[in-house]
This record gives sequence, structure tokens and C-alpha cells, in this order.
Amino acid sequence: MLEIVYQDDHLIAINKPHGLLVHRSSIANDAKEFALQLLRDQVNRHVSPVHRLDRKTGGLLLFAFEKDVEIAMHQQFQNGEVVKKYLAILRGYAPDSLEIDYPLAKENGTIQDAFTAFVTLKRAEIDVAFGKHPTSRYSLVEATPTTGRMHQLRKHFAHIFYPIIGDRKHGCNKQNKFFKEQWEMTTMLLHASELRFKHPVTGENIHLKAEVQDEFRRVKQLMGWDD
Repeated sequence: MLEIVYQDDHLIAINKPHGLLVHRSSIANDAKEFALQLLRDQVNRHVSPVHRLDRKTGGLLLFAFEKDVEIAMHQQFQNGEVVKKYLAILRGYAPDSLEIDYPLAKENGTIQDAFTAFVTLKRAEIDVAFGKHPTSRYSLVEATPTTGRMHQLRKHFAHIFYPIIGDRKHGCNKQNKFFKEQWEMTTMLLHASELRFKHPVTGENIHLKAEVQDEFRRVKQLMGWDD
């Protein structure tokens, strides 16, 4: 059963597990389950996603029940009217805060503006050797992207040399292998934690939050970041 974070007559939000595709995709033929179909069967209603999350990203995923609500929410996301926050665990000691203004290329080569701000919430240095270093350093950050480019956070954190742990495509392969061998952890540690938007029907200001899932929580505990 999917964890439902919010539901009314028009919208429904889930806490998507890491590794679950939003819908069928030709680039992931190995997948047998999809958030769209699972949620539809769970609530016995037609649902349409109003934004996207990468397969490996967990957290808040919002769906609409009706076409006009879907269109209205798409418009809010496209206009940058939705506030999105993510939690991520990065390699190294990240800066206290930073604004990343770094354009990204689409698959067809088109360059798009991309902007991410983040703050570092916690840091850890653990007594586990990595390579030539006697210890390992990590950061827990809260990121607020104001654009919604494909793999934006993954690419932006790699660009500033603080890659997200578990990101195989844009991250650090040595760190990913280290986490797999040391802690049997292969999850990408990126979680969509908050959404703020105006309800397209009622006009109410909606603020949704989703707790991190088990593997993310386990790594927080390994780092000594228990809340």
C-alpha cells in the first residue's frame, strides 16, 4: 500500500518509495510496478501525476483526480508558483548555504536556465576510512529548486563536487560502492520533503510534508543525525 499524505476531492499526494517509477517508461522496461497504477487501484479512481520525480527519488508526489485540476496544477509548477523542498545526503562538508545558478542541457542539446538554493542542516565525520582518508565526511542539506529541470538537483550537486550519495549516473561511483559494501545501501539519498501551493479549486494555501523513508532514516542514524 502506498502511503497517502494528503487527499481531498480533487488532489491526492503520496510518499513515493525510492525505486518506484511514476508511470510506464520505455527507458525502464524492467519495471513491473508504477505509482500511477498502484494508486489508481488503491483508491479506485483515475489519477494523473501533476509533476515528476525520478525513479530513485523518494517523497512527495502529487496527483489530480480531474483533468481541469491537473492542468491548473501543471500551470502552477511551470510558472514556478509551487515551493519544492528536498532533503539530500551529500559527500563531503557542504557550504553552510549556496545558490547554484548553472544552466543544464536537455537531451536534444537545448540549454535551459536552472537554479537551486540549499542550506546545510547537519554534518558528520565518521570513523570509517575511505580511500586515503582515515575518516569519511557527509552533509545533510535542504534544497529548494526554483526550476524543474530533469535531474536538476543531481546535476547541480555533482557540479559543485558534493554529489548525492547513491546517485549512480551523476554521483561518485567510489562512494556508491563504499556504501554498498560498508552498509548494503544502494538507495539514492534524495527525498522530496515539502510542497507548498495554492489549491486550484478552493484557493487554500496547502503545505504538505513527507517523512524520509527507511533507508534514508537508517543512513541518518549511521551519521548520528537522529532527531
